[in-house]
Amino acid sequence: MKTLKLVSTLAIASALFFASCSKSDTAPASTNPVVIPVQAANPALVSLAGSSTIAIIAGASVTSTGATNITGDLALSPGTSVGGFPPGILTGTQHINDNIATQAKLDLTAAYNDAAGRTATDIVTLSGNIGGLTLTPGLYKSTSSLAVSSGDLTFDAKGNADAVFIIQIASTLTTTAGSKVILAGGAVASHIFWQVGSSATFGTTSVFNGTVLAMQSITFNTGASLNGRALARTGSVVMAANTIVKE
Repeated sequence: MKTLKLVSTLAIASALFFASCSKSDTAPASTNPVVIPVQAANPALVSLAGSSTIAIIAGASVTSTGATNITGDLALSPGTSVGGFPPGILTGTQHINDNIATQAKLDLTAAYNDAAGRTATDIVTLSGNIGGLTLTPGLYKSTSSLAVSSGDLTFDAKGNADAVFIIQIASTLTTTAGSKVILAGGAVASHIFWQVGSSATFGTTSVFNGTVLAMQSITFNTGASLNGRALARTGSVVMAANTIVKE
């Protein structure tokens, strides 16, 4: 069995460790972005089924302040409270405890479980701050929280239009103010899946890409933007003058 392991901490110095059955190398700490070697297999897409047309899903409530602009549908189930539209703008359809919202929540649960249950022989383990890294297609796992800080995070599809990235996070996902998740080499937001074990919080004016599948809540601080989907199973989605475009 071949195993690839990456460890990244919030400390200034970080280390990258690679191990395989044929050789073992240790890379010294570096301030330059680290490019992760291409994994052997490209994961299959996570099926979103009935939730695929929806930009925002929440279990408890959806709230917005300021000039939030959402492109895509909004679904809420089993909660009943949606606030902030207007002044927020929803270019799509609002579904509150209707058949579409109910089915979307069921499909979200199935997608979350699918993403959480994925495995691979060369899975990459992440921890702490992943800002400054470049991730190539494959499956990534964190046994604790992840943060995008002290640098931007890049997804590089290496020219593969079908490249898929799945990031399993045991606890929280956070980004700092002004941080960016960048797409390179043909990577697309709709092929990036963040399975978040608890809640996700996006910093002021940060830029994020991918589908966020959160067990609990998702919070966007002022001016944060998302190309993808914000899908919260049990908690709320909270927005503040954000731009969210379903991808």
